[in-house]
This record gives sequence, C-alpha cells and structure tokens, in this order.
Amino acid sequence: MNQPTLIRTNTAELYDAYVMKNYSRPALTLVQGSGVSVWDDAGREYLDFTSGIGALSLGHCHPAWVGAICQQAGKLVHTSNVFRHPQQGELACKLAQQAGPGRVFFCNSGTEANESLVKLARLHGIQKSGEEGKCIKIICAKMAFHGRTYGGMSATPQEKIQKGFRPLVPGFVFAELNNLQSFAAQVDEHTAAILIETVQGESGITECTKEFLWSLRRLCDQHNLLLMFDEVQCGIGRTGKFFAFQHSGICPDAIGMAKGLGGGYPIGAIWTGEKHAGLFTPGSHGSTFGGASLACAAGNATLAVIEQDQLLPKVEDNGAVWKSRLEKLAMEFPKQVKAVTGRGYMIGIVLRAEPAPYIAELREQGLLAVGAGGDTIRLLPSLITTLAQLNEATEIIVSVLKKKETTWCRCAIFSRTPIFPLPRSRTFSHWRRS
Repeated sequence: MNQPTLIRTNTAELYDAYVMKNYSRPALTLVQGSGVSVWDDAGREYLDFTSGIGALSLGHCHPAWVGAICQQAGKLVHTSNVFRHPQQGELACKLAQQAGPGRVFFCNSGTEANESLVKLARLHGIQKSGEEGKCIKIICAKMAFHGRTYGGMSATPQEKIQKGFRPLVPGFVFAELNNLQSFAAQVDEHTAAILIETVQGESGITECTKEFLWSLRRLCDQHNLLLMFDEVQCGIGRTGKFFAFQHSGICPDAIGMAKGLGGGYPIGAIWTGEKHAGLFTPGSHGSTFGGASLACAAGNATLAVIEQDQLLPKVEDNGAVWKSRLEKLAMEFPKQVKAVTGRGYMIGIVLRAEPAPYIAELREQGLLAVGAGGDTIRLLPSLITTLAQLNEATEIIVSVLKKKETTWCRCAIFSRTPIFPLPRSRTFSHWRRS
C-alpha cells in the first residue's frame, strides 16, 4: 500500500465556522486509516483504540469490507422497505443464527434500536394488561446509557444527558446494576420490561454478572416481563462472543445492536424472539433507510470476515492475556490506577483522577482512546487487532503512567494539571500493515 497522501486544508477553520459545537474535540484532523492505524493531516500515525467508539469491527478500510461496499454501490444502494432485497434477508438470517429463533427489524443507529425496544415493550404491555397506557414501566439500570433520542435519553438516568430536555418520556424507573433485589423492588402490575446494557460502556466498563443475568431472566419469566439487552456497544464480537450476554448462557427476549454491526457503516437492528416477534405489525413501526442495501452489504461483509478469520476466539484469548497485563497496572501504579474492568476488546482503566489529561498524553504518544464514566480510559480496539499491537498500546500506557509518576511532585507544586514532556511523533516512516 502506498503511504497516505498529505491533505492540507482549512478543516479546523471550517469546523469553527460551520459545525455545531456540541462536541469537545481535540485539535486533531484524521485523513486516512488502514487496519488499526490512522494518520492525521500532518502525517503522524496513531494506533486507533477508539474504533469509531466501537464501530470499526474490522479496523479501517478492510479490503473485503471495501470491496463489498464498492460492489453494492454499483448495483443497488437503496430501495426503502416497500420492497425486498437480498442483502437484508441474508443479514437477518445471520443475526437470527447468532441470537436464536426470532425476527429482526433494521434501523440506522443504536439509539434507534433502543427506541424500537421501548416501543416493543409498550406493545407487550398492552398485550399483558389489555389496555393501552396501563402497563408501560421499563426498569433500567442506574448509570445506564441508551442513547440521545427521547426514548433513549429518558432511559438514561444521567443529568448531563437529560438536562435541558425535560419533560422526558414517562414510564422509566431505575435500579442498581447487579442487585436483583433493587430490580425486583421496582416490579409491579404496571411493569412491562427490563432494559439493561450487558456491559455498560459510556458510564465506565461495568459488566453484568452471570448470576445477575440469570436472576433477571427468572424475574422476567415470573412476572411476564420482556428481558431486553442493549448490546449496541458490547455486541458483535467485542467481548469475544458475538453477543456479550452469551458469556452467561441465557437468552433475552429482545436485543438492540448497532455500532460494530456495519463495520463503520451506519446500521442498527433489534432481534426479537419468536414468542414476541409478532408484536410489531404492518404500520406499527418503520424506517426509510433502515436495512438499506448498502448498509446490509456492509453488515454481511463484516460478519463474513468475523467468521472466516475466526476473530471471536482471537478476541477472547488475546483479550484475556491483555487484561491480565493491564491489571498489573493497579499494583505498579496504585496512586493512579484503581482497577481494570471489562473483557475481550472492551477494556476500562479506572483511574483515581480525571482521565482527560491521560487521554491527551496517550494521543501525543500515538495511541487514541476515549473516556467513560468520568474516571475511566476506555479502550476499544478493532477485532482485527493483534496481540503485538495490544502490547504496543500497553507500552504506551505504561510510559504515560511512568511520566505521570515521575512528574507527580512537580505537578503538585507548579500546576493543577499534569506536566508531560513532549514525546516524538509517530510518522509515516513508522507505518506498518496491520
């Protein structure tokens, strides 16, 4: 592959002038990617452990994925859901093979998938109570994140998400994650469903325990509630299983998914088991672009590579080795690292301080990461990431922790913010094929 061509434009000025300022972006313009690497407009290379917030299952510009997109773009891009097309049927079949007997509805994003789950729960509540508006309660977890549309936002009990947008959608109550009694105490005749993330992502990488999931399954069966899992971030192989709940051995009634499903192309979906698959009837729900030919081609290509390259066992095995090494950081740097959470390629380094300065220094050292939960560095490498690349990222993390350790006293005396020496830049000369 030829080295990326430098693109020097006034991108920063265009953003400042025309793009809404609802994101706090670093002064970084990315122009090209390949595998696990990306390059900025100055030619510096970075290991990308954000993966587009978990969306780039196959990394940047995987040749099989690019080929499938190009071929489909030249054949049929969009039909709407008025008609059938081969790509959607094939992708629905593949997802049902992973989740179990049932049916799939396609949309465009994770929050749309969760909106669909909310609507599914409302329909179940009507079926359960025989009356519209009586059985609408959905129990969610405290510190959850289910999106930024009104349903998703209402299911997200975080002030920074909800502030300024009240009144919210009624019917949501909240309980302590991994605490069955907290959830059970919220169940009454008005309850239709339980909706949780199998692994909380935006709020810090917090897993549901196996025992908790089994207990929720029994609770839902006892009270005729839908058990719905938000696998938008933790699904599609990120934890080493196709769905994160599969580590527990149970099966929910419905699943929301997106992000990694399209390998970087926007697509969302829900799967519903056969028992409840008939709740949506013609006209009750829909999407113009959901499950379009191009989006489903991206999804089919992504799942094909995951299967053909046997990425799931690699993620599970490499992830276990990687986490074991990262867990030692809490012992090596106890003043800075509180814990390491997650599994597979969804890992959180929980800090004793605000993560932003660490993330900024990791970026200077050539590693892209994002924060979560106010105290966590979130690491989401693509599923194609090798053990050698995981080790390279770990070395960068250790170097940043060491620099923080050695500048601890100087920072305390002279500044409220950490003082990091500037590292050398990763440049095109360090480019390698992933």
